[in-house]
Amino acid sequence: MSPTPHVIISPGRLCGKVAIPPSKSAAHRAIIAAALSNGLCHVTPIAASDDIVATSNAMAALGANIRTDGDALVVRGLHDDGYDFTASSPVLIDCAESGSTLRFLIPIAAALGRNATFTGRGRLAERPMAEYLHCLAQHGVAFSSDRGLPLSISGQLQPGTYVLPGNISSQFITGLLFALPMLDGDSVIALSSDLQSAGYVDLTLAVLADAGIRIDATANGWAIPGKQRYQARPYSVEGDWSQAAFFLAAATIGSDISITGLKRDSKQGDRAAEDLFRQFGATITWDAAATLHARCNQAHGIAIDAAQIPDLVPALAAAAALCPGQTRIFNAERLRAKESDRLAAMRKALGALGATISESADGLIIDGVERLHGGNVDGANDHRIVMASAIAALRADSPVAISHPQSINKSYPDFFAHFRSIGGSANVNLG
Repeated sequence: MSPTPHVIISPGRLCGKVAIPPSKSAAHRAIIAAALSNGLCHVTPIAASDDIVATSNAMAALGANIRTDGDALVVRGLHDDGYDFTASSPVLIDCAESGSTLRFLIPIAAALGRNATFTGRGRLAERPMAEYLHCLAQHGVAFSSDRGLPLSISGQLQPGTYVLPGNISSQFITGLLFALPMLDGDSVIALSSDLQSAGYVDLTLAVLADAGIRIDATANGWAIPGKQRYQARPYSVEGDWSQAAFFLAAATIGSDISITGLKRDSKQGDRAAEDLFRQFGATITWDAAATLHARCNQAHGIAIDAAQIPDLVPALAAAAALCPGQTRIFNAERLRAKESDRLAAMRKALGALGATISESADGLIIDGVERLHGGNVDGANDHRIVMASAIAALRADSPVAISHPQSINKSYPDFFAHFRSIGGSANVNLG
């Protein structure tokens, strides 16, 4: 029996400059807008993470012509030469483990009148979908599935009023915002509860506006005129604040790091990482070249409302474990339905290294310690748990072995290479 894949992180301090990868969230949206357009688009730079490959392949399956040219995707939109909405054969769309691909593409395929079957792996089939599918079924889409995935759809999405909760997933809203402008009539999205992860919707709206799509804000949602066409545009994909958070966490607990590629006025919700780690006590500054510099100062625990920034929680928890005082993370219950139950996974991972950490129903309570100890950590086959654990291991008293290192390919394939480039020790053994 082959050994379990793992990465061994040795204690140490990171120091140097890292070029953060392009935003996965922005890249998903730019690829979709380009693929729905009426011409040729260059989307650059692109990092070939598993999630981005899934979305690129999905849009190609729907009819876009997509090829790689260096770090760019060259996309000829499916409306370039006149797309036939009625004569196309059914398509198979493999979403891998990407919730964005699945939730964005279901209404898009339905708006294009395509019969499609969606597949995936890991915990993707367990992600909440019932409210979404019920809403779409009221507007012309039929579904068949066997307890999640594969999920088959048929029918033509119809314009109208779409009522959805805003506190389950902003991905539902984004999928509809992409799909509804292509319909023959006008539509409305009405939220039945407060919108969480609003920054992701703001990012969607910015990409749509750049593609010439008009969306009008209303008191509780958006009005979407129909019969719109996506315009071909070049897309420059900004750096990923979600991934930068891991290096900001490292700086908070003792490292000295400069980060390039980030957009200071980004629409990404995880742009909040700068302020949150500054609240922990990190010294964070920008220089004239738009490089972000972060280093440790006098750290302390804080209270964190995670309703709008759930993806930041693993990195925040890793820093909190080593910041004196108590940190409370709340309004994070949606993390229980990610690639892992991230609240339980972070409690187990940090607890295995001696952190003082407990779960609440909707978050984590962490009392910071001076130093962790070495040992074995279950990475839960979750990219964010693995990366957060690697950061926490920098302040252990002996090496830490983390399972499932290959899971970083989902979002940040170069994480360990970047980690090593600024002084980290990461010995990856894939068995």
